[in-house]
Amino acid sequence: MSKLPLNIDYSGKVVVVTGAGGLICGAMAAAFARSGAKVAALDLNEEAVKALADELTAEGFICKGYKANVLEPDSLEEVHKAVLADLGPCDVLVNGAGGNNPRATTDNEYHHEAIEGGKSFFDLDQSGVDFVFKLNFQGTLLPTQVFAKDMAERKSGCILNISSMNAYTPLTKIPAYSAAKAGISNFTQWLATHFAGTNIRCNAIAPGFLVSAQNKALLFNEDGTPTARSAKILGGTPTGRFVDASELIGATLFLCDERAASAITGVVLPVDAGFAAYSGV
Repeated sequence: MSKLPLNIDYSGKVVVVTGAGGLICGAMAAAFARSGAKVAALDLNEEAVKALADELTAEGFICKGYKANVLEPDSLEEVHKAVLADLGPCDVLVNGAGGNNPRATTDNEYHHEAIEGGKSFFDLDQSGVDFVFKLNFQGTLLPTQVFAKDMAERKSGCILNISSMNAYTPLTKIPAYSAAKAGISNFTQWLATHFAGTNIRCNAIAPGFLVSAQNKALLFNEDGTPTARSAKILGGTPTGRFVDASELIGATLFLCDERAASAITGVVLPVDAGFAAYSGV
């Protein structure tokens, strides 16, 4: 009897996860480790990935934490050498490092609704916009240049990028982040084409709206009620709820599985509780 196509046994695979000090990618790193992979958890926050590695090691799994700056090639090359020595060549790369910055965010949703003393589109800080683009785009490109070499040499591997629902339809207030994530979706397709002859697949997931420590104050008032922005999000989501980080794991493990998703490359998969499907009517 043939085996089922979905195999979440990642035994023998080396999985590198950037941004693993955060909520989403920390959960992904843990899922790969619990599926048998040898996981390299990378983040600028060394304390966070060391704590994650200690937790998973205590459970009997293999995970090592590394301090890495995804915007510095020298830092990535140094970590690459360490991962090769500790765990071996990379089989799966999850480009999870990214995020927004207040300096690249407007205070008003619409120009005609200017907020006195607030930051308008014309007040956006150039350095903040540059940072958001670099963190999201170059923070994906540079780790791929370093770790995908392992895959190209062996003509096997998988790259998973983290896009966003902003890539499909930009949200108000965050023009730089929305545009940068649209770039990630485009870059995912470019990589899928570029590496097509090497058996390296490249896909992305587009998470819907999650509640995290970074955005909780934007989504909920102090008394726990939804803010006006949160109410708009939930009103535009047919299931009427946010997405939990744990709900990204199934798509992640599926897309990175070399048998279950062997013919899938260049895809951006929404995990959004139906947000993209709803017109608002």
